[in-house]
Amino acid sequence: MKKYYLIIVLALISVSSFAQMKLIKKLLSNEKDTLRKASFLPLPSFGYAQETGFQFGIGAIVGFYTDRADTTNRPSSLTLNLNYSTLKAYNMSSMIDIWGKGNKLHYIGELRFKRMPFNFYGIGNSTEEANEDKLIQQQIKVLLQAEKQLLPKAYTGVSIGFENYKYRDLVADGIFSRDAYYNNRMGSVFYVGVSQSYDSRNNNNYTTKGFFIRGTYQYAPPVFSAENFTGSQIKIDARNFWKLNKSFAIGVQGLYNTVIGKNTPIYLLPQMGNDEMMRGYYGGRYRDENLLAFQAELRYRYSNRFGATAFGGTGTVWGIDRFSTRSFKPNYGAGLRYFFDPEKGISVRLDYGVGEKRANEKRQSGFYISIAEAF
Repeated sequence: MKKYYLIIVLALISVSSFAQMKLIKKLLSNEKDTLRKASFLPLPSFGYAQETGFQFGIGAIVGFYTDRADTTNRPSSLTLNLNYSTLKAYNMSSMIDIWGKGNKLHYIGELRFKRMPFNFYGIGNSTEEANEDKLIQQQIKVLLQAEKQLLPKAYTGVSIGFENYKYRDLVADGIFSRDAYYNNRMGSVFYVGVSQSYDSRNNNNYTTKGFFIRGTYQYAPPVFSAENFTGSQIKIDARNFWKLNKSFAIGVQGLYNTVIGKNTPIYLLPQMGNDEMMRGYYGGRYRDENLLAFQAELRYRYSNRFGATAFGGTGTVWGIDRFSTRSFKPNYGAGLRYFFDPEKGISVRLDYGVGEKRANEKRQSGFYISIAEAF
């Protein structure tokens, strides 16, 4: 009987080893999925950002085409993420990005519930590290957007959204409670919006050629108490990409955000720094009524599975201070890419960004582990 047990155990080990080798071979294969099948990847969720620390949890990514027979149909994706971080932040989020048949319709959705420690430094383009105020931020966000192609490559859209923020100040008499510029520090905002975009990118996940621009206007009516925000937000996002050869491409992006209204809350002020724009700056270290930022990225694709990038940019915020070209701050860095779905261009990226060195402060920098490209 022991002999049979041993045979069964050895058989199970062999099957498990074979399955693991098959999975590893699949994950490292340079072959593309010419059948354009849907891909489902349940995986341990991981990431890193200086605001949250290392993040661990579970997640799943579904990549698919609404029309597999149409080779011009853009890839769609659904993501689910549940994680907890070493800085005691937790995040539950789900995102959808669906392109209909013939790319005539485009649907975008986001549902997020987040609780995270957060450092607040004040308002403006010259905040000081010495004013760091430790907070606990709780966020609820719902966004639904639909776009329809009315002209070739041009999309007109509508959106609806809701956000709620709460903060707990961990520093008695810190700058968060003392800042006199913005008294509205927490609450809710409901908004409706319209958008217009033009999109000629060859791939919306990993772009190497084409042009993209989207302008968005969102209006927040007075549906909550008089202390809550009433006003408008305007966002303009422009990108262009050039393919240099089979392996190299260059991308550039310009981003402008502004908020206009009364009772403007701190949480709606445009913030400089995240894993997509001005990498290397702590998210929210600089925030104000207006944000303008630019970046360029050199993309190198070594194979279908692996790539690398070098990037640089500059940006500024203004409102309290007047706009000045001398107030722009630099950033630069590099990163690595692993494409777990090469055909659709969905990647895991590792980026390290570096920012400015202010007097009496260490140089600002940040390391990021994320899903999908920065832009």
